[in-house]
Amino acid sequence: MTDPRHPPVIFLMGPTASGKTALAIELVKRLPCDIISVDSALIYRGMDIGTAKPTAEELAQAPHRLLDIRDPSQAYSAADFRQDALREIETIVAQGRIPLLVGGTMLYYKALLEGLSPLPAADPVIRQVIEEEASLSGWEALHAQLQHIDPVAAARIHPNDPQRLSRALEVYRISGKTLTELTQTKGEQLPYRTLQFAIAPSDRELLRQRIAERFHLMLAQGFEQEVRALYQRGDLNADLPSIRCVGYRQMWEYIDGQISYDEMVYRGIVATCQLAKRQMTWLRSWQNVTWLETGAINNADIVCHSVTSA
Repeated sequence: MTDPRHPPVIFLMGPTASGKTALAIELVKRLPCDIISVDSALIYRGMDIGTAKPTAEELAQAPHRLLDIRDPSQAYSAADFRQDALREIETIVAQGRIPLLVGGTMLYYKALLEGLSPLPAADPVIRQVIEEEASLSGWEALHAQLQHIDPVAAARIHPNDPQRLSRALEVYRISGKTLTELTQTKGEQLPYRTLQFAIAPSDRELLRQRIAERFHLMLAQGFEQEVRALYQRGDLNADLPSIRCVGYRQMWEYIDGQISYDEMVYRGIVATCQLAKRQMTWLRSWQNVTWLETGAINNADIVCHSVTSA
């Protein structure tokens, strides 16, 4: 529990396409807030349309920190985010302003709030050995290994998720301890007073419609050309976290000739709806959150009242 004397930090969470950016811009007009993006896709340069990155006009009204901080060829972890976000929060608070964290990457919020487990750093040699084993025997066989070593992690990690599967095996081979054992110990908690809000439509069908409409708008804005530019670079591939982002993976498969245009559109919308469902699952179990209805005219009033009366 944080001390009530600690400076406030606002969390504005919610599933994709729920209206977080519009509400955040409204809050910046009414409160002395600076926005920090909490989004694992918005960190990448050159990935603007498919991530629904705030427009130049929106950024002029409300600058966002932690946008465009990585090339799509680079990885970015929850630990990287926590370090970057803590630095930005400290800077904003020192200026007498309120950090407003906006986005839907729930793992980042969790890492920021609770701290991170003391996991060993990546070992390129062990990782390469695991990759070679996978190429010989397949990821299903490695998943069976994990099932034997750490059944709790194996139940959570899908055999078709090579990044997380590889990491779980790597952690065990480096430390001799399972991912489940090590993640039971958390790091230092966030030393600020958090006011946490989640925005979403109460009608699930409305969210699905908003997702579909936004995907078609992205296509009209040039999403295919954006991904073609990434594809033509030659140094990116479908296994990178950047290209695995929803929408990008499906467009990449279309450009690569694996699926038709119509199939890409269908899969892109379905994948985005599945992401929204996962985000909502996180949020329903979240503690100390105030729910806001997408499109409600009093959302900013509710947040402002909470901040001024806290």
